[in-house]
Amino acid sequence: MVSSVFYRSVKHYPTAVRGEGVYLFDAAGRKYLDGASGALVANIGHGNASVADAMAAQARTLAFVHGSQFTSEVFERYASRLADLLPFPGYRFWACSGGSEAIESAVKLARQYHAERGDTKRFKIVTRRPSYHGASLGALAASGMGARRELYLPLMNDDAFPKMPKPDAALNGDEDARRLEAVLHEAGPETVAAFIAEPIVGASDAALVPSAGYYEEVQRICREHGVLFVADEVMSGMGRAGTTFAISQWNARPDILVLGKGLAAGYAPLAGLLASPDVYGAVMQGSGAFKHGFTYAGHPVSLAAGEAVLDVIEEQRLVENARERGAQLLAGLHDLRAEFPQLLQARGRGLMLGLVLGDPESGQAYDTPGLADRLATAAFTRGLVTYPGSGAVDGRRGDHVLLGPPLTITAQEVDEMLGLLRLACRDALTTSVVAR
Repeated sequence: MVSSVFYRSVKHYPTAVRGEGVYLFDAAGRKYLDGASGALVANIGHGNASVADAMAAQARTLAFVHGSQFTSEVFERYASRLADLLPFPGYRFWACSGGSEAIESAVKLARQYHAERGDTKRFKIVTRRPSYHGASLGALAASGMGARRELYLPLMNDDAFPKMPKPDAALNGDEDARRLEAVLHEAGPETVAAFIAEPIVGASDAALVPSAGYYEEVQRICREHGVLFVADEVMSGMGRAGTTFAISQWNARPDILVLGKGLAAGYAPLAGLLASPDVYGAVMQGSGAFKHGFTYAGHPVSLAAGEAVLDVIEEQRLVENARERGAQLLAGLHDLRAEFPQLLQARGRGLMLGLVLGDPESGQAYDTPGLADRLATAAFTRGLVTYPGSGAVDGRRGDHVLLGPPLTITAQEVDEMLGLLRLACRDALTTSVVAR
């Protein structure tokens, strides 16, 4: 039978039929350990009945209202609980359906914030290269990920999105962050509305962590120049990096915190942002309305899923488990590095971890990308799902693999994951395979 599905690429896709904990099962009966939680989404694992029950109950009571006409009880409860997780008070939750929408919302909110205060010259958004902030045109323009942007460059206004270099482990945090000042001065600091950064870099440069002091200096620079600091925690938030919010691993307070994937953990589309009292107040005391919105923003069933996910995170102590199992997994990755020299680095925080691949003789990326894809294919064949990528060095070179199993993973399952990854490395990282 010919499928009517518009697939993401030309390849064979197994049909997933069931999920349970850290495992997925296909129609042929094969079991896969979901070592990437899809795309670091399924934070509480698959098949959680309590979340499904909460969604069903909400759908029976109130399935939809439009945000321009009503709020809802579940929206009010969820926003309050989410805001209470922050260590600083007064933040407001803006809801939408996905990370790209959330970044678009943050970009527009930063622009409107300055306009409401009479600073209408500010519209530029500084981001980093590489970075990934989403697939919609605005979010893609904000991203510094060459392969995903190249085809659509004619549709973007790149002048509005200046880029600074990615974090550099060879520099101390203060020195590294001060490279932002050079970009601001080149762009004209009076024209810059915001700086957006992933506290821990995700898909574009697997689990790259800046040095101590980096975000404290970023915050100082932003404050000095009147620029909003936006933390993109679509991937790293909600316990993934071993703390509820990754940015709390630095002494920094973002003006806008963007969230996504882990909010509803794959059970429903849910994302959004938390805006500081100053940002929210400027908009509401100015024109009285955020000039932006989506039809499904604040969808009651998605919010019910999000509330149930919060229950699971708290009851099962998943933030703590992410730290503990993440330390176990990272130690195992370092052991693999000793066995397979093409694994140049193992890094990350919590259960947001990355492997950097390349030439063991030079310690640099191979000239021709593709090794990460081969490793990921070998892992999939062995029954392990990973998240490969390339282009971290110059938009083309630089292979890496992102690992992020559900935060529910047990010590035994981490050992199983490492065993499958070791077999995949043996399959893919031989001298004949990687020879250039």
